[in-house]
Amino acid sequence: MTNLLSPGMAEAMRLTSAGQLTEATALIQRLLQGGDAPAPESDGAKPNPPTGPGSGPGTIIDMEPVSPGAAAFRFDAKPASRPRSPHRAVPLTGLGETLRGLAARSMPSGLNLGGMGLDGLNLGGMGLRPASAPLPDGASFETLSHTNAAGTRSYKLYIPAKRAAEPMPLIVMLHGCTQSPDDFAAGTRMNELAEEHGFLVAYPAQPSSANPQKCWNWFKPEDQRRDHGEPSLLAGIARQIIGDHPVDPSRVYVAGLSAGAATAAILGATYPDVFAAVGVHSGLPVGAARDIPSAFAAMGQGGSGGGAVTRLVPTIVFHGDKDMTVNPRNGDAVVAQSTAAAKGLKSTVERGNTPNGRAHDRTVLTDGYGRTVSELWTIHGAGHAWAGGSASGTYTDPKGPDASREMLRFFLEHRVTAA
Repeated sequence: MTNLLSPGMAEAMRLTSAGQLTEATALIQRLLQGGDAPAPESDGAKPNPPTGPGSGPGTIIDMEPVSPGAAAFRFDAKPASRPRSPHRAVPLTGLGETLRGLAARSMPSGLNLGGMGLDGLNLGGMGLRPASAPLPDGASFETLSHTNAAGTRSYKLYIPAKRAAEPMPLIVMLHGCTQSPDDFAAGTRMNELAEEHGFLVAYPAQPSSANPQKCWNWFKPEDQRRDHGEPSLLAGIARQIIGDHPVDPSRVYVAGLSAGAATAAILGATYPDVFAAVGVHSGLPVGAARDIPSAFAAMGQGGSGGGAVTRLVPTIVFHGDKDMTVNPRNGDAVVAQSTAAAKGLKSTVERGNTPNGRAHDRTVLTDGYGRTVSELWTIHGAGHAWAGGSASGTYTDPKGPDASREMLRFFLEHRVTAA
């Protein structure tokens, strides 16, 4: 059937069927830009990996399975001895509009993608999304920036049409590697919740000048400290919005995915006076790594994070138990670290299923007053993707549970309190 396709599209289909989604994504992007397809690789042969840190296209430390050691510096490499997992780093959750559009250009009308085993495919990480839906009347989604001694970061700010008379909450959302504010907004659907409940959402953007793959640099010591590096810029964005808009400073929250989640944990630990609660989706504890090799080790084996957090940080965690990119042990470590300063917490476990078929365990920690201070959602069968997200964004798993809505519920139960 592939002989009906253009050579480039046929090669993209072959790579996809072989599970080589990174290579398929890169090829599709070249085809969209008018480039040529490379000759097919024989017998699954791979190009030679980079030979050390800093070589290759850049430092991507989430979104693809990794293993520690020298071979890990091929950032899309998978251990040769590990059997292929049925759980992809990119969830197969809905045909990507970009692939659909390219296929429509490359194949005869009426050709059935489902017959090629591609029905239901979401090629996450492509960064090529359909145009955003029109904003509701009275809403805005504008690009702004914040500058301090550490540099400049742009961000997109969503202000809903539905605005309360009193100051509103603010949620800062940190994307994962290769993603963008628009992509992350589409995937998490947080702007839709902002319209429903009346709050502001900020999406800081990591530029390729700071990290070639647009990863937040959670593994660098200079980006793990208050008033230094990226934490200072991100807290500065929140403070700038508080100063410029009717935001309740006691109801400011931060959440992220993968590298963004690890950075969200850092912000909760270093700026408890700014962020009342934290959402960590498929992330790692604070201090889990000090450089790239230790980052791969923490992602592959689980990181402890040390004693980096000295006060209770209300935190809600989501992690798939089939995550091949960030070891699920990291979710447990985030909870342990964020609650280490609290005593006498009570733990309960609830089990549930989503209508779309994902079973999960929800571990809830409450204090002596019955207040929830931590939640850990372990999602059975899920990989490295935002639970309950939309297929219009990358790295999403629409099968649920709805991480965005559950994070919002948890956030609104907490306010910044004096130390």
